[in-house]
Amino acid sequence: MREALQRLESDGLVRAQGRGVRLRILGADELAELHSARAGLEGWAAFLAAQRVAAGEVTPARLAALDALAAQTNELTMSGDLARAVEANRAFHEAIAALADNPVISGTLGRWWDQIVISTRRSLHAPDRPQVVHTEHEAILDALRDGDAPRTRTAVEAHALATGEGVGHEPTRDEEHPVTTHHYEIELTWTGNTGRAPVRIEGSLATTE
Repeated sequence: MREALQRLESDGLVRAQGRGVRLRILGADELAELHSARAGLEGWAAFLAAQRVAAGEVTPARLAALDALAAQTNELTMSGDLARAVEANRAFHEAIAALADNPVISGTLGRWWDQIVISTRRSLHAPDRPQVVHTEHEAILDALRDGDAPRTRTAVEAHALATGEGVGHEPTRDEEHPVTTHHYEIELTWTGNTGRAPVRIEGSLATTE
């Protein structure tokens, strides 16, 4: 268990506090830096994925699965089910990265997504952002289906950077809403030399409704 917690801390998911750990919530500047890094790496993954589409190495079924994930993300977001929308959105992006067929890229992006998943929830609360997200997802898919690597990369980079800007959105007086505190649990599976073990982190998060 100690090794598992050390791994979580090295991945930036928790921070030591006394004899225990607390979930690490990134500040606005850190989130902006992380989204900037994500834009670069995820954009490159999308570039490689589009090249594989152009070469006929990606099956129509995998592209159809991306369409389904994009539609699911939009439906859940518009219905207000943001907890599930965040997971669908993450699955959409990770599925695109997986098409690059590069485990190092996918593994790195997976760790980054663990850190930014809460900020993604916030960005979907920003005014007009849900519809913008869906439009950006469609632009990514259009370029990917065409096997246009440069256009796919540009669309993914622009989308990731826009998400980072959405996280830093400050609501105006007319956009203010009551703050609600939500309890959350994050379950991770740690793999070490002695086997696999589940790790659960609990905490609370204040969000606007």
